[in-house]
Amino acid sequence: MYRTRFAPSPTGPLHLGHAYSALLGYDRACEHGGAFLLRIEDTDRARVRPDYEAAIYDDLAWLGIRWQVPVLRQSDHLPDYDAALDRLIAMGLCYPCRCTRADIQAALSAPQEGAASLMPDGPVYPGTCRQRPMQDRQPGDAIRLDMARACAAIPAGLAFDETGALHPGRHTLDPTQLIAAMGDIVLARKDIGAAAYHLAVVVDDARQQITEVVRGADLFEATFLHVLLQGLLGLPTPAYHHHHLIRDAEGKRLAKRDDARALSRYRAEGASPQDIRRLVGLA
Repeated sequence: MYRTRFAPSPTGPLHLGHAYSALLGYDRACEHGGAFLLRIEDTDRARVRPDYEAAIYDDLAWLGIRWQVPVLRQSDHLPDYDAALDRLIAMGLCYPCRCTRADIQAALSAPQEGAASLMPDGPVYPGTCRQRPMQDRQPGDAIRLDMARACAAIPAGLAFDETGALHPGRHTLDPTQLIAAMGDIVLARKDIGAAAYHLAVVVDDARQQITEVVRGADLFEATFLHVLLQGLLGLPTPAYHHHHLIRDAEGKRLAKRDDARALSRYRAEGASPQDIRRLVGLA
């Protein structure tokens, strides 16, 4: 059975980009006679707000979207993310990291480091703390994945199917590219003490038995990392459908701080759900 999900964070109002992704996923679920699920990614306790979560439900219902209940809230499943992290630690694939953003920038600015590669999460980590054992973990440390060790621990040929028009076909993981382009990503954040997005998302997709992930093209490169984590944790790999991003008049990707394009404003100004569909190209 086809199953997809929409996974917003209640840290701001939904905008047209969210509407496009949610409507596209919902339409695909309807076309396949499958299920549309909602996930609330609320582990960033410093930024989440109950009124934003309530607004998510209101906006989606107004758009005509229906979802299965109960809704999965990440804050209810923190032990599951800890268990996945502990499994990776037991495999010898993680290390503690005390580096601040300033430390990382300083290391990358050193002449011997060369140019830093930039990914959606920021600069590729230079490996300053890579030799620290987990026994050296201190309060406030982040936990990073040793990408080289992780790539050596997975079977050759790990791949995923992309059903979107931007990158169609089957994509096989390239360990050399993962090491160079992604680096040792953070699995647990020191500032929050919870699993980082990349770990939580693969645990949640498996828990919800997602068969196709519908999300923005900005996460396409991260999919190779997610498939790697799925392979390490013995989790199934769904198909992926990465769609184009809704941008403003200057070509910039919409952000939650761009309240001018919040769905609540369109609703207040008298727009209909069909108007929103036309605005995002789904009418």
